[in-house]
Amino acid sequence: MAGSKRLLAGLGNPGEQYSRTRHNIGFDVVDALADRAGCRVNKEKFNAAYTGARMGLQEILLVKPLSYMNRSGIPIQKLAAYFKINIEDIIVVHDDMDLAFGKIKIVQGRGHGGHNGIRSIIDAFGQKACVRVRVGIGRPVSDRSVTGHVLGKYTPDEQAYLDQVIDDACDACLCILEKGVVKAMNLVNSSR
Repeated sequence: MAGSKRLLAGLGNPGEQYSRTRHNIGFDVVDALADRAGCRVNKEKFNAAYTGARMGLQEILLVKPLSYMNRSGIPIQKLAAYFKINIEDIIVVHDDMDLAFGKIKIVQGRGHGGHNGIRSIIDAFGQKACVRVRVGIGRPVSDRSVTGHVLGKYTPDEQAYLDQVIDDACDACLCILEKGVVKAMNLVNSSR
């Protein structure tokens, strides 16, 4: 809804060792959105880094939980409560192994699908009404473990397209903010 405050959280793990890994694509998208808005995610509260930004007609809280992926829900829930933001006004950007690398899909009100960050958010809020921007990272090839895959660095082929993927995810977030979730789903989910 135009004019109301929204919270947009990107999921990831804090610390330099996780920087530019598949599991941190949510952090990368939030940083890119902050760049577009001419600000930096440099405030801290409730174990989350955040900043306020204006995008179109909306006031947005850009958030990166600093509690590690599997405990992301508590900082997001506390910030949402503090700033009086309903779960329906929350957008969460996260990696998704069930989508091919670079594919983006918008969903709302869905289960966690095995993603521990999303499971933590559902547990913290007691419901699953948030909007999610799922960013595909693909499945591990050969005998690589799931943990090694999600916490691993991108391959050179993936690295070549990474900036475009982050841009596409930013565009999907802005589409939700400007056109609403249903129109954004129709545009983003069908275009890929």
